[in-house]
Amino acid sequence: MNLADLTWPDVAALSKDTPVVFPVAAMEQHGRHMPISTDSMLTGEIVRRAEATLGDRALFAPLLWLGNSHHHMDFPGTLSADPRVYVDMLCGLLDNFITHGFRRLLLLNGHGGNDVPGKQAIFEIRQRYRQRKDLLLLLGTYWNLYDKTSPPHPDLKQTWMGHACEWETSMMLRIAPQLVKDHRLVAAQEPGTAFEPAFRGWTMTDRSEHGHVGDPRDATAEKGEALFQTFALGVVDLVECMIDWDGTSWQDKRRD
Repeated sequence: MNLADLTWPDVAALSKDTPVVFPVAAMEQHGRHMPISTDSMLTGEIVRRAEATLGDRALFAPLLWLGNSHHHMDFPGTLSADPRVYVDMLCGLLDNFITHGFRRLLLLNGHGGNDVPGKQAIFEIRQRYRQRKDLLLLLGTYWNLYDKTSPPHPDLKQTWMGHACEWETSMMLRIAPQLVKDHRLVAAQEPGTAFEPAFRGWTMTDRSEHGHVGDPRDATAEKGEALFQTFALGVVDLVECMIDWDGTSWQDKRRD
């Protein structure tokens, strides 16, 4: 179900155990060959597919296109919410639906920069309602939700999600090829390591002059379709686990 299509009595009539999914993405640079809307377009397509499969078993809020993208601000066109503002905004969304009585909430993330503030929002809301044992509060980044025992496509060269990389470029070639410039002319930009296992603060220009990480040259629409199918199934599996949650236990059904 799409929240935007419902009336308030429709929402009031829903079971309060219905999972509510808040898709969050970004509007930021994606190298020289990809549109600024990439993260939001890809997340929106995954949501469309997952919603079609789940039907009225889950409620999907409209996609939030503004993300925490300060690390891309050296590149013109990027729009970003300040990290603290972004955490507060996500907390507000979760708090809204807890106020409406819903108990199973998911921030479905489609941008790497939203991971830390998203987790912080989940943490803060859990502390705010620390006496509530019936709340299930989750953040899931779509490219981390699939079964990693086999690759989404046998011809993928990358084994990880980068930025304007083989994976994202393939997905954009599948849904909006007219927005992708010639990716075959883009040089590879490997992710490298930086003082691991410590975490180093960074901006995109520290890692990439042109704003991409990975190698988009081998991207194809066929790979993009395989990635979409894989990622959408991962989202559906997580939401089905939310549906099946018994309302009290720590683990989900996959850990039983």
